[in-house]
Amino acid sequence: MSKLNIVLFGPPGAGKGTQSNFLIEKFNLVHLSTGDLLRAELKAETELGLAAKELMDNGELVADNIVIGMIRNMMEAHNEAPGFIFDGFPRTEAQAQALDEMLNAKSEPIVAMLSLEVPEEELVKRLLERGKTSGRVDDQEEATARKRIVVYSRETSPLKDYYKAQGKYKAIDGVGSLADITARLVKAIG
Repeated sequence: MSKLNIVLFGPPGAGKGTQSNFLIEKFNLVHLSTGDLLRAELKAETELGLAAKELMDNGELVADNIVIGMIRNMMEAHNEAPGFIFDGFPRTEAQAQALDEMLNAKSEPIVAMLSLEVPEEELVKRLLERGKTSGRVDDQEEATARKRIVVYSRETSPLKDYYKAQGKYKAIDGVGSLADITARLVKAIG
């Protein structure tokens, strides 16, 4: 049986973290968050982690090949998993192509790109509310929250088109109760 590899997408405040936890539990998936992977590689001072640290110390973005290497290592460490949820990756079409190449070589392609769709005003409301309770500085100012949403929209629209062209893009209504949204995601997975 092929693996259930899913890209979970959505703007800041869409509920990706909350929903990925439900999907991980329901389908026994491994969560691949590039932020978590990067922190783990840095802490362990692996070859990839040290390469990433050098780039970050120079104010540069971590190169795609380093991030893909980290993802490959994590997937190999969890080879028996029934699938993976990719969270925060890919962010660009080049990253999506690199991920596809890696997964297709293993005959374990992305099954679906699930995009949580939430109106901007609802996102701003959620982010500001999260800012009050989480202490996250980037969620405490309305202007900052709106800017994050604009950047997300600008940077990720090409990815939606990329996955639409493959017939893998699925828009999911991200408004409603947690249970309703989870049910929509599960239904989309099939």
